[in-house]
Amino acid sequence: MTSFQTWLTHPLIFEAVLFSISVIAGIFGAILGLGGGIVIVPCLTLLFGVHLRYAIGASIISVIATSSASAAAYVRNHMTNIRIAMFLEIATSLGALLGAVLSTHVPQRLVFLFFSLLLFYSASMMFRKQHPKQVTQNPPQGLSARLRLSSAYPEHPGKITSYTVNRAFTGFILMLGAGVISALLGIGSGVLKVPAMDMAMGIPLKVSSATSNFMIGVTAATSAGTYFMRGDILPVIAAPVCLGVLVGATLGTKIMVRLPTVFIRKIFVVVLLLVAVQMGLKAL
Repeated sequence: MTSFQTWLTHPLIFEAVLFSISVIAGIFGAILGLGGGIVIVPCLTLLFGVHLRYAIGASIISVIATSSASAAAYVRNHMTNIRIAMFLEIATSLGALLGAVLSTHVPQRLVFLFFSLLLFYSASMMFRKQHPKQVTQNPPQGLSARLRLSSAYPEHPGKITSYTVNRAFTGFILMLGAGVISALLGIGSGVLKVPAMDMAMGIPLKVSSATSNFMIGVTAATSAGTYFMRGDILPVIAAPVCLGVLVGATLGTKIMVRLPTVFIRKIFVVVLLLVAVQMGLKAL
């Protein structure tokens, strides 16, 4: 009997623990723009022994829930750049379709290994962003200027900060890869979206996170139909995950404006490194 089957012999405990983990995943997902999947997938596979395909199916649903709960709040607070989100979502949606097709042809061990490397990459990027650089004020050029992507956001209550967006085409290419990863691993691919917007396009971190939350739901919804038709979304797993993530993401949008991002980032770097090591060992 697998550990997943053992947990199912106590359904109330299983649902309660899974709900609690999903709340935490929703909080981190909403604050950092990563989506709950980056926590949900390793927890389901390592803690509960769930097969990777079902973990990814539940994670896809959790990403949609995270986006649904947090996007409205961030748009209402003028943190989200909707022009950037709509432009880049074209690329991530195309990438998600490709990733959903490739997911049936990629060996499970390779997926674990790739996920481990992705977590190490995410941790390194988060660590480097503990001391964010100054936002550039150079005039926008090329595609960024034509699409009028530059905007402003409330950095602090009562303080509006303007920012300039550049290298829109580079961001578009990076989002193609992010969409593939989202469908292949069942995550919101915020681990690539946020660094791409923040470092490649010069978008402030808080705006990048809020915009990523707006985008990840559309990306996940693009590939969710494929996973549903294959029978990879089990209600007994997806239901508590979805409810927990909704609660957590709602809390996360409120925590983001109260807690220093550096503090949250340091904690999450440690979590990512621990999970990355575990996933890497499982792959090997």
